[in-house]
Formats: sequence, C-alpha cells, structure tokens
Amino acid sequence: MVESLWLQWGYTLFWVALFGVMCIGGYFMFRKFLKRLPKQDGRSELDWQEHYINETLHLWTEEKKALLRDLVAPVPELFRDIAKHKIAGKIGEIALAEKAEELKEEHIIRGYILATPKRDHKWLKETLQKKQIDLQPYQHLF
Repeated sequence: MVESLWLQWGYTLFWVALFGVMCIGGYFMFRKFLKRLPKQDGRSELDWQEHYINETLHLWTEEKKALLRDLVAPVPELFRDIAKHKIAGKIGEIALAEKAEELKEEHIIRGYILATPKRDHKWLKETLQKKQIDLQPYQHLF
C-alpha cells in the first residue's frame, strides 16, 4: 500500500514536470513564431534584422567584431549566436539611420544597449568601465 502511494506520487510529479517543460518550450517557440510574422510593412522583425546586417556587412572590421564578441561573452553559449545576431541587427539599423561611412564604437555600444533587456544593463556598465569607456554619453539610454 505504501509502495503504491509513492509510485502514484512519482507518476504525478513526472507528468507535472513534463507538462512544465513542454510549456516552457512552447513559450519560446511561440515567441519565435511571433517574431516571424510579417508586420504592416510586409516584413517580419527577423527579416528587418537580416536586412540591416546585410546592408552594413561591409562596415564591420575585425576590431569591431572583436568588441561585439567581448560584449556578448557572458551570454550562455547556447544563446550567444542569437544574441549577437539581434545586437548586430540593431547596430546596423543605427548605422543606416545615420548614413555612417564606417562603424564606430559608439554605434556598437548604443546598439547593444538598445537591443538588450534592462536586466543586462548592469553587467554592460561594468564591462564598459573595465574597458575604460566613458558611459556619460550613453546614460540616457540606460
């Protein structure tokens, strides 16, 4: 009798855990689906990211790529490429809006601030201070 009670609880916990994991996975899949839906202009959020990256690809030097890699280093490796792609898209958007002839450090920092959630800004501030980059021009973005 006691053994069957433990077995029932084990089954119940298994199904609850399975349901929870499936809900979490479904949430992330649904977010990706929403980003893929076209907006009023006919392009999705991901299409615009790709457009901005392709239009500014010639502006990226090895030095600027290295700075972006340093900034996204704390992102878990599983999500690092996605984060880098999103941030590069925002940097490209800024560079195109300003009709920049070359990509500057300020474009990368502004793009990183605008593309990342507020919870990551604390780490970004610490990293920029370690690199001895003045945060004063970017305070309004935080």
